[in-house]
Amino acid sequence: MQGARCILTMPIIRTRSDKTYITEEIKMINVSVNFNEAIGVVKPMHAVNNGPVCRVGEQYQGWNDTSNLNAFVAAGIPYARTHDSSFYAPYGLEHTVDVLAIFPDFDADVNDPASYDFVCTDNYMQMIEMAGTKVFYRLGHRIEQEVKKYGTLPPKDFQKWAEICEHIIRHYTEGWADGFHMDIQYWEIWNEPDLTPDDSDNKRTWGGTKAQFFEFYHVAATHLKAKFPHLKIGGPAICGKLDWGEEFLAQLKAPLDFFSWHTYAHEAEKIGNKVYRVRELLDKYGFTETESILNEWNYVLAWDKQGLRYSHRKKIELKGAAFNLATMTLCQHGPLDMLMYYDARPTTWNGLFDHIDISKCLKGYYALYMFNQLYRLGTSCKVSTVGEHGYAIAAQNGNEAAVTLCHYDDDDNAAPRTFSADLCGFGGEQGTELEIYLLDDDHDLTLTDKITFFGDRFVWEKELPVNTCYLLKLKKK
Repeated sequence: MQGARCILTMPIIRTRSDKTYITEEIKMINVSVNFNEAIGVVKPMHAVNNGPVCRVGEQYQGWNDTSNLNAFVAAGIPYARTHDSSFYAPYGLEHTVDVLAIFPDFDADVNDPASYDFVCTDNYMQMIEMAGTKVFYRLGHRIEQEVKKYGTLPPKDFQKWAEICEHIIRHYTEGWADGFHMDIQYWEIWNEPDLTPDDSDNKRTWGGTKAQFFEFYHVAATHLKAKFPHLKIGGPAICGKLDWGEEFLAQLKAPLDFFSWHTYAHEAEKIGNKVYRVRELLDKYGFTETESILNEWNYVLAWDKQGLRYSHRKKIELKGAAFNLATMTLCQHGPLDMLMYYDARPTTWNGLFDHIDISKCLKGYYALYMFNQLYRLGTSCKVSTVGEHGYAIAAQNGNEAAVTLCHYDDDDNAAPRTFSADLCGFGGEQGTELEIYLLDDDHDLTLTDKITFFGDRFVWEKELPVNTCYLLKLKKK
């Protein structure tokens, strides 16, 4: 086997964050990539909650050039979940997505198109499709922090609620009521019914009891799957309480094409480990074909006021980007079918786009953009990573390949680590062009070097300060 080796500069002494690190003490991260060993597909780990902020219609093309629509397209966002959309005016506020918004009078005729108000939701669905993104539709209601609850109360007739949802699905997939023929595969029943216990006096997501919800899901899922056997019906988007989730699965007799769940953390490994625990629960109760979808996640140090303030500041900085990439890496390697970042809606939870200038991409956005470079290649390749706080994934399509490298550590003062990436099994007869892109405090995925090597093996070494990320793109000449 022919090989080439590139060792970039590694200074003897480096000072960062008022600490001096001696080279001999810098730990190595050894990454071995075998492009010849396919291990499946690159999964949609860069999906999000909510869509772009844009306007529908050719007359708005100039306006959309200054929105985040182009950034959405560039990142290849595969799915957008429509949860908490009704908090945001450009999406339609209280007139969009939620079942109560579309069918405001529960006593109205479920079969009469006049009973439904689709206008704002129609507009929002088209906004999402303009980005080439598929809709992941949450049936239910946004979280209600208000002192009085409206849409999170249990429907007074579970069967009628299911029939209302049936007509919503027909409107968007079969053209009912002057509707559309959109390719919306995922229909999620409710959101976080486990957030508060039965005896809580402030039930923000499900106003009934656990037992009532179990019955509600059974009625809704059974009806919808019978009407749409070709679509994916699932839920219930638990907030992460696996004991509640296990009880739900243990008693469930209704269809569950996907099991959705949420978790927030400040260590990527905590999310990665939970991915395995959820899969084990699904398999334990016979749901071996049910998809596991983590459709709310983000960086959270702690849920108290101080912890949240710190978290909201960090998720828009480089640390947030590195956390994003590390989490997507572990989930790609784990038994998870889809990962959906919360949130792309302009909010303090959005570490992707600037809240004031929505067209401005923040550091966190580039992690999703980097992942898409692998997603579009399709084939995931064998990667072995030895060393703490190092994360890597690789993909190829025969003519092109890509690798992401990330040094994430929740310790802001962590020492740099030297990455040694051994890239094997990819090379062109006329040579291979390697482009190196850097994401750090001073670079937004900037091309920093271009190298041509020969043979089918190349070793690249570089010292990465904490939270630094690299994208390596290879192309046969």
